[in-house]
Amino acid sequence: MKKLGDILKEILREKNIKKVGSLSRRVPDRSSDKPLQEIAIALLENKGAIVRVNEPTTIAWDLEGRQTNKALFAYVPYNSSHLHKFEIIITGKDLKERISQSKWPYFVIDLMHWDKHTEKEKKKVALQASQSYGVIRDYLWGNRLVLTWVNEEFKKLANFPLDKITSYDGPTAEFLKKEGINEVVLLDPWAEKDLSKEDFSVGAFIIGGIVDTGGTKKKTTPKIGEELERVGIKVKRRKISLRGDVIGVPDRINLILELLLKMVVEDRDMDKAILEVQSPLHAKWRLRKELPKHKIRFLIDGRKFLIVEMELFDEYSKWLNIRWEDFVQVLRELGFVALERKRIHHLNKISIPRIINGKLYRVILLKRAEMLCYNC
Repeated sequence: MKKLGDILKEILREKNIKKVGSLSRRVPDRSSDKPLQEIAIALLENKGAIVRVNEPTTIAWDLEGRQTNKALFAYVPYNSSHLHKFEIIITGKDLKERISQSKWPYFVIDLMHWDKHTEKEKKKVALQASQSYGVIRDYLWGNRLVLTWVNEEFKKLANFPLDKITSYDGPTAEFLKKEGINEVVLLDPWAEKDLSKEDFSVGAFIIGGIVDTGGTKKKTTPKIGEELERVGIKVKRRKISLRGDVIGVPDRINLILELLLKMVVEDRDMDKAILEVQSPLHAKWRLRKELPKHKIRFLIDGRKFLIVEMELFDEYSKWLNIRWEDFVQVLRELGFVALERKRIHHLNKISIPRIINGKLYRVILLKRAEMLCYNC
């Protein structure tokens, strides 16, 4: 699957156009790192066209999105007073015809459990839906994002144009039936199987519009699947996990959508997609679970210490978005001490293993133990 901007690139190459400028200050945004995607969205929304200009533009972008200059082709809005002066080369119709040649899945935010949220939670869901609108436009285009079970309360809270996406007041199952979709993937943190490339051929991916890993809404997402199966839609329940565990995987709707698009559209493997989206907060959640696996109990001069290797920071930072200060913070929260691996090796050599209260300790009998401690 390709980004909308990549489809526009194909059309440009076919017409031997190597760079595109703009006569508009708004599209694309000059600070954008996705100028062709922005132009493609504007074309698809019938806001303008790509034309042959009479004089080279002062600013342009090549097909890799790099800023350059002196393009003989440019994006021009339809409301521009200069449009009639130029030969129109590419319009939204050209893009729509190319899109129609392939099948594109829908990405559905299911709001069936909207009323289970508190007022504060409803505002958060509405915000995440708004951010999801921005995410879908970075990869595809607005109508690929679907919101179902949309009610008046949500419409008042939604701070984005619902007419630019696919907004549906009724049940998800009803929408899928109308679109002729009979098989979907439900992203469910309680599923047994991970999402994989074998699942990408479905007509829609369902993202539950609810966080259900704890509290009174725990394990609510599977009910979305049960409702769909009740009317004959095949549901493949899949989870997005990081090295076999959902802890550390972003749980905001917009972030789930983003890492899903990275996998489906950009062909990222799951761990890499998570790393690109994961915040330090989610990374610390996972680190709190991982570090205790490596602790060594020492009893030194009568004092108990839980020690881990300092080098673990380097190992975990390869697949978690943790900074040194995050690592130190988690150590303090857990009451752990980080020492260099060679230092721990030395302590192991001079210690004696002993079971104390059912737990293995490395005992060092010294009058005074001086240790190099980086977080005491």
